[in-house]
Amino acid sequence: MTVKVRFAPSPTGKLHVGNIRTALLNWLFAKSQGGTFLLRIDDTDLERSTEEFEAGIFTDMAWLGLTHDETAKQSSRFAAYDEAAASLKAKGLLYPCYETAEELDRQRKLQRAQGKPPVYNRAALELDDAARADLEGQGRQAHWRFKLSGTTVVWDDVIRGSQKIDTGSLSDPVLIRADGTYLYTLPSVVDDIDLGMTHIVRGEDHVTNSAAQIEIFRALDAEPPAMGHHPLLIGADGGKLSKRLGTLSVAGLRDEEQMDPMAILSLLAKIGTSDPVEPRPNLSQLVEEFSFGKIARAPARFDPAELDSLNAKLLHEASYTDVEARLAQINATCGEALWLAIRGNLNGLDDVAGWNDIVSGQIDPVIAAEDQEFAKAAAELLPETIADDSWSDLTNALKSETGRKGKGLFMPLRLALTGQKHGPDMGVILPLLGAKKAKARLRGKRA
Repeated sequence: MTVKVRFAPSPTGKLHVGNIRTALLNWLFAKSQGGTFLLRIDDTDLERSTEEFEAGIFTDMAWLGLTHDETAKQSSRFAAYDEAAASLKAKGLLYPCYETAEELDRQRKLQRAQGKPPVYNRAALELDDAARADLEGQGRQAHWRFKLSGTTVVWDDVIRGSQKIDTGSLSDPVLIRADGTYLYTLPSVVDDIDLGMTHIVRGEDHVTNSAAQIEIFRALDAEPPAMGHHPLLIGADGGKLSKRLGTLSVAGLRDEEQMDPMAILSLLAKIGTSDPVEPRPNLSQLVEEFSFGKIARAPARFDPAELDSLNAKLLHEASYTDVEARLAQINATCGEALWLAIRGNLNGLDDVAGWNDIVSGQIDPVIAAEDQEFAKAAAELLPETIADDSWSDLTNALKSETGRKGKGLFMPLRLALTGQKHGPDMGVILPLLGAKKAKARLRGKRA
């Protein structure tokens, strides 16, 4: 069997880290098996779906490197959904219901008060043709429910193991709204059949929905794909992440946070697994390490601070070629020499601008009163031409002349030359400053 999986976002908003974790697990599984990854745009909600959001999906996936082998678009497949709905109606498995939302709510409240599960009571199945005609004459439009078998649906989940869902404890799912539009369930099943999905991998919030869909697959004379349900993301504090997902969009992490895509992918691939959460240099390594067996049953903790740490580690190892285009996008002026000097001290790409200002711009030197004569002496000892060993020559000479050593020797010089208590190796920074700028700063002048 050739593996074929899909990622099926709706173009009604921006992709966020929760979406991407599902996409990534599907992509890694497909590539680890030599299979096919399908990107399906679930745009049956024509009112809320937009071309802008759809374009954003393709942009985000391409930036992350999660390239698709095939694409599909639900809005072009309504004829197939209509045919499937007609088949289910002919089999008596898709039936019309006329209750309003208020009536259904009262029904559920009454059931709870009676200690019963709040599931649909199937009253619509008792309606005869005359009763339905009377309701329609009152202006009511039917919504259509799928008649569940009431038996136990069993499957071997590729992540969770053996699963059993009693469909007798579920409400018959609505597949078609009163306005004639389709909910997610039926189009998804029809697409999975027609497009040849072998596995459906998604969040564990779909476990119950999967039981209903398995029955729909069989009602349409198709064998259900293998199912896999991964744990959902939670916050670092163990709380729900769902309310914050909108602020963790791929576009925001890329354009505003300047994240390396491999930082995002490394974190999402490894949290909640038995593997260490460390940056991986490329997707190929993530593919080699992938296994559903490594995914724990507990929710995966997503910590933005951990993402920042992974991003910084990747920057510390990045070549100038790796980041040149990204630096241009944020208008950060930085040559290769400066990049190699500062990369080990960066927390994010935004830090580059500050170091470029320090090296190429003007700063006010930070010199304590007790260090002013020491700094002036350093200016006199500094040669007119800075070489690679000028820093070590300068500090050795100052140590001999003043007796200073350790922090008392190095910190006043660093503050005078960069205005910072911490930073890159001064032996690398000094040649980038040049003698004129360095001497001026050591003498307390803005330069």
